[in-house]
Amino acid sequence: METADVSIREQQFHERVRETLICVILFSSLYIVSYLILTHFKKNAEFVTDDVEDATVNKIALWLCTFTLSVAVCAVLLLPISIVSNEVLLTFPHSYYMQWLNGSLIHGLWNLVFLFSNLSLVFLMPFAYFFLESEGFAGSKKGVMSRVYETAVMLLLLSLLVLGMVWVASALLHHHTARKSLYDLWEYYLPYLYSGISLFGVLLLLLCTPFGLSRMFSITGSLLVKPRLLENVEETMNCAELEEASLHRKLKNSASCWHVNMESVKTQFLSVQAKRIALEMRRRASPWQRNLGYPLAMLLLLALTVVCVLMVCFHVLELLFDETAMPRGMEDPRLGMASFSMFGSLGAAVEVVLILYLMVSSVVGFYSSPLFSGLLPRAQDTTLTQIIGNCVSLLVLSSALPVFSRTLGITRFDLLGDFGRYNWLGNFHIVFLYNVLFAGLTSACLMNTLTWAVQRELIRAFGLHKLPLTVSRSTIPFKLLVASGLSRIQ
Repeated sequence: METADVSIREQQFHERVRETLICVILFSSLYIVSYLILTHFKKNAEFVTDDVEDATVNKIALWLCTFTLSVAVCAVLLLPISIVSNEVLLTFPHSYYMQWLNGSLIHGLWNLVFLFSNLSLVFLMPFAYFFLESEGFAGSKKGVMSRVYETAVMLLLLSLLVLGMVWVASALLHHHTARKSLYDLWEYYLPYLYSGISLFGVLLLLLCTPFGLSRMFSITGSLLVKPRLLENVEETMNCAELEEASLHRKLKNSASCWHVNMESVKTQFLSVQAKRIALEMRRRASPWQRNLGYPLAMLLLLALTVVCVLMVCFHVLELLFDETAMPRGMEDPRLGMASFSMFGSLGAAVEVVLILYLMVSSVVGFYSSPLFSGLLPRAQDTTLTQIIGNCVSLLVLSSALPVFSRTLGITRFDLLGDFGRYNWLGNFHIVFLYNVLFAGLTSACLMNTLTWAVQRELIRAFGLHKLPLTVSRSTIPFKLLVASGLSRIQ
């Protein structure tokens, strides 16, 4: 009996060590990748300075930002890793090499991501910002430690302010519960604060993702070579070269042409040069790349968006008739028992692709919105304050992604750990309204994007974009459009 107890304890010990090593290796890899990304965007002038104290502070802030970004990337991979792990265990149920992939490892990974994400949002990122802005208390000895003391005091005051606001909000919404749990910080107020942060992140995803889904078409189109209907590339290329040469001569003779606005000429020259480079890329592209690559990419984006909308609409119907469709927490994932998709491994692969596609679209929509476009990082020209803002924004979006995907019914994999303890997840009206709003906003953005894209391409194909602005294109008869198109074909 004692030998059996020892063997069980040894097995539990080895499993715990193995899970710890896997988590450390995974997080270390993400940390290195995040550090390389941030060093690509950071402003080098802030780290090459004569003040050793400022350089040290900037390095510490960069390390904290790297930690936060690695947690954000890990939060994005939570659901894909969990879904793929379940399908792998279903495919190889008795494989000796897959015994390390179990529910305990996935559950522990979810708990670590939840802990680190909230630690970064509540403490590390505010500490990094206050640390950059601090100068030490007046009269104290200058140095890094004096700035640490000032930052700690500011962080303490901020924590008291936030907890006071949380207590007031909970007292207004749940009067009796808030009075009974006045000193219950760990079991009541911190989960309540996490629930509010997650609700804010999910609402931010609701606003950014539909807009990002529509923006994905234009961004993908700018990266690929577009097929132009009824366009003679060689003729357009010759016109662009002649125009560029004329503007180049104007720039050379700037001393004699004193009456010419040189700034305007320089702007036109750069615009024509960019147009010529784009035409050269289109001329050098192979016929397959020019005529097949762009339509296939657009069809793929359209298919992913339509499938996502259809899944959400189906989930809306499920919410009306099935209580199990509500998002909920799961204590034991029980991996390898059954597939979480009704279509098996193929459906699970589609779910993983859709989750990653929604995350990319939400990031695109976030940076494309007028409110947050100023946060867009630039290579070697992003300040540490902007990096902190970007890391916080990405962490809010990524930590809300599992809740977002489960709330919309993109996956059947229930939330693990503290992700399933959010107060608003059990509210039917919030979940139902959220699904309806997402389906409606995404459909509206998609229809608007496709309508304007088709109209823009037709106008460009028939040469109507060269008309003066005083001419209303909507008043042009359809016969004139057809005649113009036939003349260009001939």
